[in-house]
Amino acid sequence: MNIVAVGCHPDDLEIGCGGTLAKLAEAGHRVAMVHVANGDKGHKVIPSEELKRIRAREAEAAGKLIGADVIGLDLSDLSVKADNDELVRRLAEVFRTYRPDYIITHPPEDYMKDHMEVSRAVFDASFAATVPYYHPAADLAACGKAPPIYYMDTLAGVGFLPTEYVDITAQIGTKLRMNACHESQVKWLFEHDGIDFLDFVRTVSKFRGLQCGAGFAEGFAACRAWPRLPHTRLLP
Repeated sequence: MNIVAVGCHPDDLEIGCGGTLAKLAEAGHRVAMVHVANGDKGHKVIPSEELKRIRAREAEAAGKLIGADVIGLDLSDLSVKADNDELVRRLAEVFRTYRPDYIITHPPEDYMKDHMEVSRAVFDASFAATVPYYHPAADLAACGKAPPIYYMDTLAGVGFLPTEYVDITAQIGTKLRMNACHESQVKWLFEHDGIDFLDFVRTVSKFRGLQCGAGFAEGFAACRAWPRLPHTRLLP
């Protein structure tokens, strides 16, 4: 299968679904990790231009751990808009290129606007990609049909009720290593906010595991929109 995961900032995917992506990659599926924003506002000390280069390197390193394709769309933080036609076009191009069997992204409700805008843009772009006369595709077969979407967890799981779980007990070490690649964020959160972020990520994964009887797990909710409702389980 082909799976495209779309997060807003570098590290969002590693936090929300890194274990699942690792599990998919281990099983031989093709995984693409798309970061819409470049993370240039994610620090109190490092200047934006320098930070976005650092975070791009960190994202590449994290994706490399599982052999994923890493794609950065390079929008500035806090400037993501779902009604940005260029963003929708670029996402549609990614979906036409990878022809995903399903997509993973942020839920429609989350703790910050950038995440929610990405969620909506992914919904819109994954439909637009199926329309042949939307920026006409050279290969009409790439248009396909609108794929299922799975929404990954919110930060700390706040306000999110999973409908499906993925057991990542065997992948928790990889998930933590992927998150550790984002050193600029891990270090900043510890130094400025006193948050041990790797412990944070592990704890949420443990909490989701307790809910479904696994050692560690990640929770997801399916997008309930026609024609995106699969009749078989797609998550690993």
